[in-house]
Amino acid sequence: MGQRYDLVIVGLGSGGMVAAEFAATLGLRVVAIERDRVGGDCLWTGCVPSKALLASAKAAHTIRHADRYGLEAAEPVIDRARVFERVRAIQREIERADDNAERFEAEGVEVVFGAARLAGEHTVVVGDRRIETRYVLLCTGSRPAVPDLPGLEQAGYLTSETLWDAGGVPDSLIALGGGPIAVELSQAFARLGVRVTVLERAAQILPRDEPALVEVLTRRLREEGVELELGAEVERAGVEDGKKVLHGTVGGQSRSWRADELLVSVGRTPNVDGLGLAELGIEVTPKGVVVDGARRTALKSVYAVGDLAGRHLFTHSAGFEASRAIRNMFFPGSARGALLVPWCTFTDPELAHAGLTEAQARERHGDDDVRTWRMGLEHSDRARAESAGEGALLLVTVKGKLVGAHALAPSAGELIGELALAIDRGLDLADLGSVVHVYPTLALAIQQLGGEAAYEKARRLRFLARPSGPAEARA
Repeated sequence: MGQRYDLVIVGLGSGGMVAAEFAATLGLRVVAIERDRVGGDCLWTGCVPSKALLASAKAAHTIRHADRYGLEAAEPVIDRARVFERVRAIQREIERADDNAERFEAEGVEVVFGAARLAGEHTVVVGDRRIETRYVLLCTGSRPAVPDLPGLEQAGYLTSETLWDAGGVPDSLIALGGGPIAVELSQAFARLGVRVTVLERAAQILPRDEPALVEVLTRRLREEGVELELGAEVERAGVEDGKKVLHGTVGGQSRSWRADELLVSVGRTPNVDGLGLAELGIEVTPKGVVVDGARRTALKSVYAVGDLAGRHLFTHSAGFEASRAIRNMFFPGSARGALLVPWCTFTDPELAHAGLTEAQARERHGDDDVRTWRMGLEHSDRARAESAGEGALLLVTVKGKLVGAHALAPSAGELIGELALAIDRGLDLADLGSVVHVYPTLALAIQQLGGEAAYEKARRLRFLARPSGPAEARA
């Protein structure tokens, strides 16, 4: 029998890279199998290119509205080819510095390129090689879902994967879907001079987020020229006079939309093809591989994390789940239970989310115990100084305990971590009022809302206060 390994990792994307690093520090014998490029979706088609594109778009927007800062506004000269080359340069830089096979091999991880298939509880096949292992960690991620829409294949379309390698940026674009990917890219392209239409079948874009803040963001996007069609039912696609066309209805009225290109962004599909899971009795649903609280499949030696397991489709949760899976393999039972996973849509302003929305809290706990605390950015000195007063911090409490946090603000993703920690640790909102925050920062609003909660508690005990004289007593 050949060499036996402690762990085989299938997929060197966000989850697989974290798992490989962690496992290597434990002195384990590890093989990582990657069918394409180290870095996965996040580096090559997801987080990195989209955020780089958003940064260029924000710079163009700032030039266009420089008068807000006491400078002369001008229409920026935009070379979209140069913008995309900047995106690719950033990807190459990250690849050279961090996301490459050589780095992992230097840490003691054997990297193998090819398509992996499970051939048994402890056997993984890649090409002609059979690898025997104690454990298998599946981190193959997901890919853009494509709807069964008549005429779509014939018309042709882009996804968040194919967009970055397209021949050029179109002058007009229809985004099918109103989730985070579509909304981020739509704002970016609109700021770069592309005419953008977003078609969303729900009553709001970003349907998982706090509606009150989504409403503000929706208004901002429309002001910037993004055409948002809500309640849009798309029925078929085609090509007419050289343009790609979608036909459907809005509010029962027939509508058609045409543009140079279509961007399909209607969800994700787990990458399970070719893994041999069904043959081994591992259950797979349309959302992903079924796992327990330890991230273990029906086979005790096989674990699955990240998009593949279909719980939270984010880079940060994939890495966190991967590290938990490694703990549970080699330190059994050490990392179980649900995760509180915050997220952020990186529009401008950013929309960040942790815990329950107000509606979810009321449904779960009843109206009497739920309270919503809100502070608009028009009351933030930092937001005023940066001409960024559009947005708010909205906190949801149940009997004073923080259960939800939502922020529409510049760098909202940077401040949501503190609030996620407070929710995860079961803190009262008033507890946050006792933490001194730096002035002037946007995060100071957390302390201010916490202070409001603390002052309210104090007012209920004001009968204990003893005024020192008649004047104070009358007051």
